Amino acid sequence: MIIGVPKEIKISENRVGLTEAGVQQLVAEGHTLYVEKDAGVGSLISNEQYEAAGAKILDTKKEVYEKSQMIIKVKEPLPDEYDLMQENQIMYTYLHLAAEPKLTKVLCERKVKAVAYETIQMPDGSLPLLTPMSEVAGRMATQIGAYYLQKDHGGKGILLGGVTGVARGKVAIIGGGVVGVNAAKMAVGLGADVTILDVNRNRLEYLDHIFQGRIHTLYSNMQNIEQTVEQSDLLVGAVLITGAKAPTLVTKDMVTRMGQGSVVVDVAVDQGGCIETCKPTSHQNPTFEIDGVIHYCVPNMPGVVARTSTYALTSATFKYGSIIAQMGVEDAVAKDPCLMKGLNVYNGAVCYEPVARDLGMEYKPYKPN
Repeated sequence: MIIGVPKEIKISENRVGLTEAGVQQLVAEGHTLYVEKDAGVGSLISNEQYEAAGAKILDTKKEVYEKSQMIIKVKEPLPDEYDLMQENQIMYTYLHLAAEPKLTKVLCERKVKAVAYETIQMPDGSLPLLTPMSEVAGRMATQIGAYYLQKDHGGKGILLGGVTGVARGKVAIIGGGVVGVNAAKMAVGLGADVTILDVNRNRLEYLDHIFQGRIHTLYSNMQNIEQTVEQSDLLVGAVLITGAKAPTLVTKDMVTRMGQGSVVVDVAVDQGGCIETCKPTSHQNPTFEIDGVIHYCVPNMPGVVARTSTYALTSATFKYGSIIAQMGVEDAVAKDPCLMKGLNVYNGAVCYEPVARDLGMEYKPYKPN
């Protein structure tokens, strides 16, 4: 198969869809690789390293799309890329279509075979291609929250860990999944007073076990969310419903009562966000204030720690990319039910039900041509 790796164009997105090691392996498997010039520079991978691995470097994104049967990316195609996509071209990347009605429509109109990293799902419900970036984003959420809590960045002037004789900062984490656990690890490491809320009792038991009393766990209901949010200095939104829009669990009124200089980091913003006051921002302008509360809502948080993120991501995505390249989408999803769940758009229709439902579009179960 002919595989293309374009340079990401989302603001401050420095990750790349394949490392030089991935290119070398795919070339060894008999595929042709085209990489856009400087696609890997943000992750400290040079054009020369890609060439040494067997790829051909192309000067423009247009050439990469024109020549390739399969595109491997990191983030969803942006409007400047819509016209470059071709009928029956395979798009293998993060898509988050529940929050992207326009892109979903374009993928259908152009009859792209769109496979989303974030909905490839194991029998136990885990999301192997989302996990590494959730780990990164969760750890970053606490790090970023601590930064903006400093007075020189508009915050309350609170040190999350406190010091002897002074109260610790309070961190509320809505959602006890991969993002929540990693945010909590960082917050506990800093010495903060941490509360995690989740609706899954088994998950709460697991969190109590692994943190051994160093955090508070609460069942997630309206009253507990309201009370915890109001008392917190840093609020982390970490709710995920696979492939679907995140539910709004924290209201504007709750956020307002956090107080001047508090900080909100909504990691779920790429799926619509779980905090009412949140809207997507960028690494260039990452924050905004509502009633004195600082909001950080960057959808591609891991993009600024690109070296770590690229290698973590591609170690997970390569397996399925290799299967698709070897067999084509149809045979690959027929062989692997986990990969079948990753297929979001096929033959001009949405074939992943949660996306169709959230966007009010027709759902057509996958049927091979």
